[in-house]
Amino acid sequence: MEPVIRVENLVKRYASRELGRRAAAFTAVDSVSFSILPGSTLALVGESGSGKSSVALCLACLEPVTSGQIWFDGRDVAALSERESRAVRPKLQIVFQDPATSLNPRWTVGEIVAEPLLVKGRVANRERRERAAQGLERVGLGAEYLERRPAELSGGQRQRVAIARALILEPKLLILDEVLSALDCSIQGQIANLLVELQRALGLAYLFITHDLRMAAHLADEIAVMSRGKIVEQGAVETILRGARCAETQNLLGASLVDRETEAVRER
Repeated sequence: MEPVIRVENLVKRYASRELGRRAAAFTAVDSVSFSILPGSTLALVGESGSGKSSVALCLACLEPVTSGQIWFDGRDVAALSERESRAVRPKLQIVFQDPATSLNPRWTVGEIVAEPLLVKGRVANRERRERAAQGLERVGLGAEYLERRPAELSGGQRQRVAIARALILEPKLLILDEVLSALDCSIQGQIANLLVELQRALGLAYLFITHDLRMAAHLADEIAVMSRGKIVEQGAVETILRGARCAETQNLLGASLVDRETEAVRER
């Protein structure tokens, strides 16, 4: 089976500028390689600043790549021009951590979900509304949410809206950048289960980015642990959980156990 996406030796550097000093390059992603098969999930796990989100932005064609290849649909999207990238982006959708900052507060939910169709100029107004209603139904929200605005929704409902918007163009890969971390524990479980259901129904591939190794184990088929821009450990979920070799992975496992104990205390 051919992977949906294959990343080879991805490097992303940012220029840092300080007054009175020469500009220096900061390497956020350093020779990262992985692939994701259709209908499967790769969890990219690491602490804040490990380079996970920079990988996400490069894959979504939102940041230029310093070097390396990103193979998708038979093309190296890292080598495409801005104009060529626009044709690829609909099939590589990203959902961010905080939907409150990614949803236009002045628009209705229906307008937000249908926005990608409007940008692409694919369908008439009436069909856009119908597609938006179908998208909301798919993520567990009824058509009655079409006229609501983001401020009227809970955090979990806003994240469902963001997922519906990402799915409206029928992508092959969904990049989920810390989509659960801003939610309450009970809502995290609901959204995680929704993602599992959507993957089964639509055959989507996921890149699930998180610092929570426990949630990664629940959702992923494979885990890659990042530290200082590099993948330091990668393998099947059981292999990572039971035979972690790197200190970074062991620290993440320890943090997950502490979080689980804290949740148990809160529930008592």
